[in-house]
Amino acid sequence: MRTPPGRTAVVVDAALAAVFALVCLLYALIGGWADVVVVLAFAAALAVRRVSPGWSLVIAWGAAVTQMLLLRDVQPADLAVFGVLYATSAYGTRTVKWCGLGSAGVGAVVATVYLALVKPAFDAATIPGDSEMGRLLWTGILFAASLTALVLAWTVGLLVRTVRQSREQQRRAELDRREREHAEYRYVVEQERNRIARDMHDVVAHSLAVVIAQADGARFAAASRPEQASAALGTIAGVARSALGDVRLLLAELRHREGGAPQPAVDDLDALIAQVRDAGLDVRFVERGERTPLGAGHQIAVYRIVQEGLTNALRHGDAAQPVELQLDWTDGGLDIRLENAMRADAAAHPAAEAVAFRHGIPGMRERAQLAGGTFDAQAGDDGRFRVHATIPAKAAA
Repeated sequence: MRTPPGRTAVVVDAALAAVFALVCLLYALIGGWADVVVVLAFAAALAVRRVSPGWSLVIAWGAAVTQMLLLRDVQPADLAVFGVLYATSAYGTRTVKWCGLGSAGVGAVVATVYLALVKPAFDAATIPGDSEMGRLLWTGILFAASLTALVLAWTVGLLVRTVRQSREQQRRAELDRREREHAEYRYVVEQERNRIARDMHDVVAHSLAVVIAQADGARFAAASRPEQASAALGTIAGVARSALGDVRLLLAELRHREGGAPQPAVDDLDALIAQVRDAGLDVRFVERGERTPLGAGHQIAVYRIVQEGLTNALRHGDAAQPVELQLDWTDGGLDIRLENAMRADAAAHPAAEAVAFRHGIPGMRERAQLAGGTFDAQAGDDGRFRVHATIPAKAAA
């Protein structure tokens, strides 16, 4: 598809055509009105050579035929033919381009016949050569020169067209590359924001669950066991302070994309379990097998899945019943199983409790899948909620 020329190109072509007409008119006025008509026609062909190369070729042919019908001599205005042929291959459509090449061949034949046969026959003009062989040789030279000059003008235009298209393709490729980089950058930013949002949810939800549990315990123990209430308040302060620090780091990372965000690891599970136990949840933790090295992202996934599972058990489960947490290490990775009893009201009305009980399930599933593992969470008919996740082994990068 041809790109239309800009206004500047149109003005430049019109100005050049006007200058060409003025120069050629100095010679055409000597020959009379016929030469003036031919000059103006060729100038018009040059003026529209980029706006409409097809019409430029038609006008040039009209001017050339008019010149030959009037038996006019070769004049400077005929040089416009080269500019027109150049334009057909440089700016024309596929059809116009090949019409230009055909015009170069036909034009060479017509010009040779006109100059070597028609003009001498009707205008008593002479051509070099005293014999038939000499005249034949001159005709051959005239045809070869005409064909070479016309085809050369068309070829130069084709080369310019090829270079321009190559540069346009490179420009488009560069634009596509930049757009692809922008898309990849936006994707990475979105993924990072989603990760931070998941971390924010895990930190806030877990901390609030512990704080609420401790606050309820302190409220009931305040009158009869003040020392236990004081310990609960201390736990609340510690959890809130830790959560505040984590939230600040997450917000700093979100705002500035720098600074260290919370990066929990498998070794931090003991502190997490102890914190939940302090909140009043009986966590029975069993770990089997020798720990397999996991990458940083995989360790974060393990920690967050366990954290969210324990948080759901603390918020929505029966705190009077123990929570079973089991980690099985194999050469292939880690198998996580967490099971807790649902509250009586949740078991009796599972539909009403479903949204709250499964609030963090999508995040747990996404973390497991991003780590290349699997995840499953469901409430059983026996009133117990089970979480099962697998995280494949991957050496730390």
